[in-house]
Amino acid sequence: MSINYSELIPNNVDLSSDRRLQRALEAWQPNYLQWWRDMGPEGSLGYDVYLRTAISTDSNGWANFGHVKMPEYRWGIFLADREADRTIGFGDEKGKPVWQEVPGEHRSTLRRLIVTQGDTEPASVEQQRLLGRTAPSLYDLRNLFQINVEEGRHLWAMVYLLHAYFGRDGREEAEELLHRHSGDPDKPRILGAFNEKTPDWLSFFMFTYFTDRDGKYQLASLAESGFDPLARSCRFMLTEEAHHMFVGETGVGRIVQRTCDLMREHKTDDVRALGGIDLPTLQRYLNFHFSVSLDLFGQEASTNAANYYTAGIKGRYLETRIEDDHQLVGASYDIMSPASGTIVARPVPALSALNERLRQDYIDDCAKGVLRWNKIIERAGIAFELTIPHRAFHRRIGAFADVHVSPDGRVIADAEWKANVDKWLPSETDQTYVRSLMGPAVTEPGKYANWIAAPGRGINNQAADFEYVRFN
Repeated sequence: MSINYSELIPNNVDLSSDRRLQRALEAWQPNYLQWWRDMGPEGSLGYDVYLRTAISTDSNGWANFGHVKMPEYRWGIFLADREADRTIGFGDEKGKPVWQEVPGEHRSTLRRLIVTQGDTEPASVEQQRLLGRTAPSLYDLRNLFQINVEEGRHLWAMVYLLHAYFGRDGREEAEELLHRHSGDPDKPRILGAFNEKTPDWLSFFMFTYFTDRDGKYQLASLAESGFDPLARSCRFMLTEEAHHMFVGETGVGRIVQRTCDLMREHKTDDVRALGGIDLPTLQRYLNFHFSVSLDLFGQEASTNAANYYTAGIKGRYLETRIEDDHQLVGASYDIMSPASGTIVARPVPALSALNERLRQDYIDDCAKGVLRWNKIIERAGIAFELTIPHRAFHRRIGAFADVHVSPDGRVIADAEWKANVDKWLPSETDQTYVRSLMGPAVTEPGKYANWIAAPGRGINNQAADFEYVRFN
C-alpha cells in the first residue's frame, strides 16, 4: 500500500521524491506498526490521547496538540535545518566541510553508532509497556504515552538514516531493531540499562530523569558529528528529549512533595503507614538508577571514543563552546580508578578520556535536579538530604566493575557490601512495597494517587481536570 508521506509521515527530507527510499520504508512501516501493537503500551490502541505531534521543525510546527489514537500518530522524520557552509568542528578533520554522504572508511562505525542509539528508543517503550495499568492520574498516563510515541519517532529518525545512507546493511539493521526486545534472554537490547524492568512509576520517573538524561548527552555528542544528516537528526531529537527529562524531574519532585506533606501533616517519618514513599526509599531508587545510567557512558579510558573524536564522528558535549584546540593535542584529563584499596585520580591522554568527560558533564547536570528536590524537603522543614552517590558506586562497566564502593566513595570488602546493600539499593521489601502502591489506574480527571502530589500546571496550559486520555 502506497503511503502519502506528506500527510501520514510529516517530514522535511523530501521523501516523496525518493522512490527507492519510499519502497524501503513502505516495507518497514507495517512491521513497525505490528511491533507497536505487540510491544507498545498495553491495551491502549483505542484510546484518544492528548498528544503533541511534530509536523515541522519551526516554532509553530513542532508542538501541535490534539487527541489522537496512538496507532494513528504521525511519526515524522525531521532533521534540524541545514547550516550553510558548516564544517567539522573537531578532530583531524577539523575545518573541513561536513559530510552529506557516509565516508567509506567510517561506514561501519557510523552504522554501529546509529544502530546503538536507535536500539534504545523502542527498548524504552518495551520497558514501560505495562505502566498504563497503574497510572497515578490521567495527566501522568498522557505523559507516559507522549514519551512512548516520541521514542517511536526517534526510532524512525535512526531508521531513516539506516535506509537512506546504508543500503542493504541499513535495511537489515532496521529490521533487527524490531526483533530485539528489552529483557529477552535470546535477543536482548544492546545496552544493559535497557534490559532492566520498569515495574512501577517510581522507577519510571527515575528512569526518565537519569537514563533519558544519558540520552541527552549521547545525542548532544552525536549532534556535533561531521556526518551532517546524523547531526541534524540528533539536534531535533533533543527538543523532544527535554520533555522526557521534565517528566522524570517533576514526577520525582511530586513524590517528594507528597511525602513531605504526609510527614508534616501527621508529624511522622513513617509515611509507609500512610501509603506514601519514604525519603530513604527514594534515595535507594536514586542510587540504583543513577549508577546504572553511569554505565551507559562506557569505559573511563576508551580507544573507541578517541577514534570517534579524531575521525570527526562524535564530539564532546557543547563542543563549540569549549575553549581549546578541538584536537586535544598533548592534552590530559584525570580519570578515577581503584588502587590499593582506595580511589585515585590519574592523568590520561584527553582523547582516551572522552567518555569520562561526558560522564562528568552528566553527573553535574543530574546534581541540579537533585538540588531542586532537596529544596522541596528544605521548604517543608525536614532534616533530610537526597545525594548523588559516588561515580564508582554499583558499577558494572569500567574500572570499578570488579570492586565494591560505598555511596560515599570508599572501597569496601565484600562483607561490608553484603551487610549494607539493602540500605543503599532498593531491597526486595522496598520493591514489594512500592509495587503495592501501584493500584488500578486513576482515570477520573483531576484526581491523583495518594503517593504523589498534583502537578503545578497542566500540559499546554490545560485545566487541572482536563481529560488527557479518553477511553473508548
